[in-house]
Amino acid sequence: MAAPAVGIDLGTTYSCAAVFRNGKVNVILNPEGNRVTPSSVAFTSNERLIGDAAKAQEMVNPENTIFDAKRLIGLRFGDPVVQEDIKNWPFKVVEGHEGKPKIEVSFQGETKSFYPEQVSAMVLSKLKDSAEAYLRQPVQNAVITVPAYFNDSQRQATKDAGTIAGLNVQRIINEPTAAALAYSLDKTNEDAECNVLIFDLGGGTFDVSVLSIEYGINEVKATAGDTHLGGEDFTDRMVQHCLKKLQEKHQIDFSTNKKVLTRIKNYCERAKRILSTVITADINIDALHEGEDFHISFNQALFEELNRDLMEKTLGYMENVLRDAKMNKADIDEVILVGGSTRIPYVQKLVMDFFDGKQLNKTLNADEAVACGAAIQAGIMDEKSENTLDLVLVDVTPLSLGIGTLGNVMTKLIERNTVVPASATKVFSTTVDNQTQVLIQVYEGERLMTQDNHLLGKFTLTDIPPAPKRVPQIEVTFDIDENGILSVSAVERSGNKSEKITITNDKGRLSKQQIDSMIREAELFKKEEEQMKIVIKARNELHDYCFSMRSKVESKDFKNRLEPKMKQDILDKCKDTLSWLQHNQTATAEELNSKLFELKLVCVSINE
Repeated sequence: MAAPAVGIDLGTTYSCAAVFRNGKVNVILNPEGNRVTPSSVAFTSNERLIGDAAKAQEMVNPENTIFDAKRLIGLRFGDPVVQEDIKNWPFKVVEGHEGKPKIEVSFQGETKSFYPEQVSAMVLSKLKDSAEAYLRQPVQNAVITVPAYFNDSQRQATKDAGTIAGLNVQRIINEPTAAALAYSLDKTNEDAECNVLIFDLGGGTFDVSVLSIEYGINEVKATAGDTHLGGEDFTDRMVQHCLKKLQEKHQIDFSTNKKVLTRIKNYCERAKRILSTVITADINIDALHEGEDFHISFNQALFEELNRDLMEKTLGYMENVLRDAKMNKADIDEVILVGGSTRIPYVQKLVMDFFDGKQLNKTLNADEAVACGAAIQAGIMDEKSENTLDLVLVDVTPLSLGIGTLGNVMTKLIERNTVVPASATKVFSTTVDNQTQVLIQVYEGERLMTQDNHLLGKFTLTDIPPAPKRVPQIEVTFDIDENGILSVSAVERSGNKSEKITITNDKGRLSKQQIDSMIREAELFKKEEEQMKIVIKARNELHDYCFSMRSKVESKDFKNRLEPKMKQDILDKCKDTLSWLQHNQTATAEELNSKLFELKLVCVSINE
């Protein structure tokens, strides 16, 4: 009998694997006997180390110990958040093929470079080996989790990492959704109807999702989050505080000293964890600089002061997700904490205060819940599994998807928070006569204008039979699969000419700043965009009326009905109006409507 599929939480700082067997979930221990595995890979002069052994290399071999690969996966080297992270890492990140980041290390006397997918694949292979040792048979299939706000590029890159690790990735699911599955597994029919908010704050990412759980159906109502907010950021604030104190003492900038940085970061990481259970944590580093020891004391108040703005960012995301789910705080029955960073007392206080003192559900293991949910999803997909066939997962896409249309407007085909898998089709046409090809540009985001969203990919549909504008019927279809990966196709109906594109990770999807700002900017600029719609409508009406009148006076029906001078006056007025449109791109709605009125006065004789 083939081995069951495993569920894997591929985390920024730690990863975890689990398997569903005999009606329950078992977390898989790694060879060191630990339930979670550091997402670290180290290279020495003669060997590659993964997991606990790699993490032990951080202070003695910082330049060749890779961590936080999840913070690079699916992003571009030039992304501002990548450039900012590079400053905090002791290992070297360079620009690879097509602008993708690569990590350089020294291994066996040579300089080697790896894409983030490759590093993640190494961590996945460690988890795969652990699962095979636990199950005593080869493991092929896996369900892997990603942050709910991972974009298509990051999802595809994660799936690629699984493939590189020798896994058949049956499904990519969102981390908070996986946690909800873990929560709902043991719910009985009597208490199974509830609305839950999953607050998932891990080492590198933050997600918040609202789900409705009803008799085994886990339906995601809305999701929000930040793919670059987590415990690593809190640690970095502590590191920066230490560097500031060092600079004050020695008048030296240590921010480029990789060994000093790595040692401080390791001690800060330990202190951060200690501060989740006690009020004060001391850092004592022997011989940090020129034989001098370094001492500093952190208490919870200082830690909160350094990170208050980062932690309070989560409040805005909770407000957004409740609004999108069309719920208020009172509608939420359970607030479930997931992710190691939710152990921080101030984070718990923020969430509790947000929900007016509501007690938080901390019954799930913060480090293991996501992996357990992934294992349950694997069990759901395996018809031979027991006790999971009555569980159903219904997830959503986090951002709207559409194409660019006349006036550089983004026309949405799939709205954000649409249940996936999803498919949508709309019919478009040409904008000028005898147009034989159209450029289809695919965008992701919430703004009205294409330039304010992110271009995912584009392709050209050619060999369209010549015809008057708006006659050809071009059918555009968007398909999002259960992993949240997008495909776009277009077909011209009469000639049955078609083209298709799968938006993959080489298309350069969203940066963290773009993904954060899309919905927020949509709210801030909502009034401005409403006015823009009015302007676009007026411009299109004027544009269309010009072409309509010009075609009308040149048609056979009007050939002998109009006096030559009247016909010429209309053609001249249409030509002048189109020229004015071309040279007045910033015209107001009032100016456009005025021009339309003038044109209609000239054309009144043929409209009677």
